[in-house]
Amino acid sequence: MDLSAVRAFVAIAEDGYFSEAAVRLGISQQAISKRIARLESALGLRLFFRSRHGAGLTGDGRAFLPHARALVGLADQALEALRGRRRALRVDVLDTRLASIDLIHAFHQATDGADVDIVTSDGFRTARVSLARGLVDAAFGRISGTLEDDLSALPAYLEPLHLLAARDHPLAGGERQRLRMAELAGTTAWMPGNTEGSEWAEFYRFLGAEFGIVMDISGPDFGYEHFVQEIASNRLVSFIGESTRVPWHPDTVRLPLIDPTPVYPWWLLRHQQNPHPTLDLLADHVKSACRPYDPRRQWLPEPDRAAFLAP
Repeated sequence: MDLSAVRAFVAIAEDGYFSEAAVRLGISQQAISKRIARLESALGLRLFFRSRHGAGLTGDGRAFLPHARALVGLADQALEALRGRRRALRVDVLDTRLASIDLIHAFHQATDGADVDIVTSDGFRTARVSLARGLVDAAFGRISGTLEDDLSALPAYLEPLHLLAARDHPLAGGERQRLRMAELAGTTAWMPGNTEGSEWAEFYRFLGAEFGIVMDISGPDFGYEHFVQEIASNRLVSFIGESTRVPWHPDTVRLPLIDPTPVYPWWLLRHQQNPHPTLDLLADHVKSACRPYDPRRQWLPEPDRAAFLAP
């Protein structure tokens, strides 16, 4: 049974006129007439008779009215119950020390009433499954491989890379403020967090091949504190994002990279059939804040470039 037609029936029965009921429902008189015609056809009964005094209920119409009111009331209660259960937007940020947390924090600050839950994962491989199952509403990460047809991705942010180095490493000498990429040729970068099969490990393979850098992924990865301590104690270097929060250590330095500046591509991923009302607001915020790739001064892996170029 068409609930919109039942709702129209109740409105006409209460107002006594098709025209007044149409105004109450915000539809045209022609539209409300069609709804009643469909309802009478489905029931095989005539519900109203019309006169110059308005629309009156037939005997069948009077018999149907309490049931119609019950149907409409039950539908309204169901909608109200669901509105009461409206949950926060669940966003996978990969790790709360990364640039993705800054993206969602900026959105939360700029959007009144945006209720957000933060989720972390081990990257695109699990985030795509979580999106498909409705476990999260959105995820930030780099796309690797083919995206499923029911997922969509929006370019979000290009994060410049820094070199994290021991203060007495040759590349950090002389109170340097920044480092040209050509100076890294032949260097070994210690990257214990580059999990095999992850999208960031793939990114750094592209980076190493482009600039002649060896990526040492030996571990294990015991966390950021151990990572920074090992860099300082063993005169190592590694790459981190500009926004990555690593513990301060007196014997390490962060050097911005230039000529060109390598940038890590962040995407916003979502399921196309996810109806969460805050999701479109997040997508609009990301779209307005994203800055395009500048090939004259930045470097991206070839597979990432086209999507981040200015239209």
